[in-house]
Amino acid sequence: MCGIAGLLRAGGAPVAAATIKMMTDAIAHRGPDGEGHWCEGVVGFGHRRLAILDLTPAAAQPMISADQRYVLVYNGEIYNFAALRGALQQEGYQFRSRSDSEVVLYALAAWGVAALTRFNGMFALALWDRTAQRLLLARDRYGIKPLYCAQQDGNLAFGSEQKAILALPGFRRVLDPAGLLEYFTFQNLFTDHTLLRDVRLLPAGHY
Repeated sequence: MCGIAGLLRAGGAPVAAATIKMMTDAIAHRGPDGEGHWCEGVVGFGHRRLAILDLTPAAAQPMISADQRYVLVYNGEIYNFAALRGALQQEGYQFRSRSDSEVVLYALAAWGVAALTRFNGMFALALWDRTAQRLLLARDRYGIKPLYCAQQDGNLAFGSEQKAILALPGFRRVLDPAGLLEYFTFQNLFTDHTLLRDVRLLPAGHY
């Protein structure tokens, strides 16, 4: 299954590894095979791993590109990753693992957001560009893999489950009447609303 989480601060204090660990601990059930954390200044990523394609440490996340520019956390499976890997190798990219995660990393490095249209599979991902200081969040076409986002006090948090976001110290839980009405009406949530005002579900097929 795997689980991802992260935090981007608008400014001020750096993100602490202990904070990211709180987030990944809250979704530990999604990844019993390992965990990883990466923090640099105002951004931090966390990952809980369920090893499937490559069981070695080479496929551990957060994953950093060979040139150190990009950092990825990813949950999902890209069914055509072997073909994409071949195309990337022709462009000169070298791989140290057999994972589809590394293919996702270098596809985004090579092709930017256009890579998303080439992924045949299910995914939720976050990519940090250390040079441009830019965060990319993306979700598969059908929304098979969840990705929740929250903004509070100028900070942006994300996670595979709301639990990861709610684990943040000081996060305020304010009821969203629109989300509550939607749930009571349909016994489900069909929009990007949740039951909390500041937490939203990234829509399927969006970045």
